[in-house]
Amino acid sequence: MQKTYSEKPSFLYRNGLSIVFLTIFLITLVAQAITGWKTHNQELAEEHAAILSFNHYLTSGHFVSATFENFESEFLQMALYVVLTVSLRQIGSAESKKLNGSEEVDREPDSGRQNAPWPVKQGGWILKVYKNSLSICFILLFLISWILHFYGSWKNHNVEQHIKQLPLASAGKYLSEPEFWFETFQNWQSEFLSVFSIVVFTIYLRQKGSPESKPVDASHLETGK
Repeated sequence: MQKTYSEKPSFLYRNGLSIVFLTIFLITLVAQAITGWKTHNQELAEEHAAILSFNHYLTSGHFVSATFENFESEFLQMALYVVLTVSLRQIGSAESKKLNGSEEVDREPDSGRQNAPWPVKQGGWILKVYKNSLSICFILLFLISWILHFYGSWKNHNVEQHIKQLPLASAGKYLSEPEFWFETFQNWQSEFLSVFSIVVFTIYLRQKGSPESKPVDASHLETGK
């Protein structure tokens, strides 16, 4: 029987993009945990230290630091991207707003609009927060990830110090050490490069059917989608 347009698309069709990315994330997170566990135990064995069970490893500084070090840079990237694209432009990029005039995303919310979210109908300070809720969310996730990255890195550093019979570092002292900031900046710079790449590449390159690309026949200088 031929499907009519009035039929509601399936759950998988309606949520395919998020489901695929969540699945890939979980698979790679598990893979990271397993390979990280084996790598860390090899390092501990080489130092004649007690190896860790898998459950114990998941709470170790080695795993916590490696995991949230990556989360931190991703959330920072998205927070800056959301905030900076409000006012900054890039001529010809599909990732930029048009150079002149206001766009749909710039208009003030209409509480009378059909199916408007609850905060829009509520108004007041709730609406003010909701207007910036996307950037606030990413900033909070970045800060939480940064704190957990620091905690895990500090914890792992002291494990290594203990094995080598060297003095342990306080949290304040470790914060001033180059080791933590080296871990931080090596991830941040890669995220900034990836954003720069998609902003610039979408000026000249196309992907038919992707909302991240301009139409194939669009001019290189045409800004926005």
